Amino acid sequence: MQTRPQFLLLLLFLLGPFCLQAQTGVGVKKEKGAIQLFDGSRKSLDKNWKYWEGPRFKAQMPIKWEIVPDPVDKGTVVSSNDPAAAGGLYGAADIVTIQEFQDFRLHVEFLVQNEGGNSGVYLQNRYEIQILDGDYGLHGMAAIINEHLPTVKAYNGVGKWNAYDIHFKAARFENGKLTEKARVTIYFNGQKIHEDKEIQQVWGGPNSGIDGGNDKGKGITDRPGGIKLQAEGHNVLYRNIWIKEVNLDGKGTDF
Repeated sequence: MQTRPQFLLLLLFLLGPFCLQAQTGVGVKKEKGAIQLFDGSRKSLDKNWKYWEGPRFKAQMPIKWEIVPDPVDKGTVVSSNDPAAAGGLYGAADIVTIQEFQDFRLHVEFLVQNEGGNSGVYLQNRYEIQILDGDYGLHGMAAIINEHLPTVKAYNGVGKWNAYDIHFKAARFENGKLTEKARVTIYFNGQKIHEDKEIQQVWGGPNSGIDGGNDKGKGITDRPGGIKLQAEGHNVLYRNIWIKEVNLDGKGTDF
């Protein structure tokens, strides 16, 4: 006959994988010690975000991304459809967090309102995790853009909320020289789609983010960067964005 402590240990062991899944996906609340970067309010948008003033920058503060009613649930969300980015001018009105980060655990929820909706989540304002309805290639939904395809098609579709849960390790340097490229693990709607993948470079040129114009995106530098959301003239909505700084020295990104 098992004692109560032994039974509890066995139960925790058996439920371990399910407990992990419960920490990812739509509606997950921020972890202890995490920062709520966006909670649906204009106040949190203005407090934590600014425009990224890259070479194609066309907007003016304050941020013109509109706070709108959540089309599915109660509350409000923000739309990436900034008029300055009409026609797909990425880099013209992208927003980036004021705070910059190295290693982190990030949660982002998004909803594509129309077919073909296009945006993107940039890690350190360098590496894009694509949001693109209807495309499942290396430039498509949930791809580590131009490098890694997701192992599972977990997209909920137009008009529904989706969630990226991301564990990111920044590139490492010694004496100013790159010794280890950035790595990332990603869950999409609770399913693991990228496991400890190495990221080679910044794609999209100087309008895409930090180091995009440095040696054609291969010249990664040793500096932190913010979380960036891309405006491409589409109605892609965001809510419940939070981040927790971690230290992954000597570790991979799997979680």
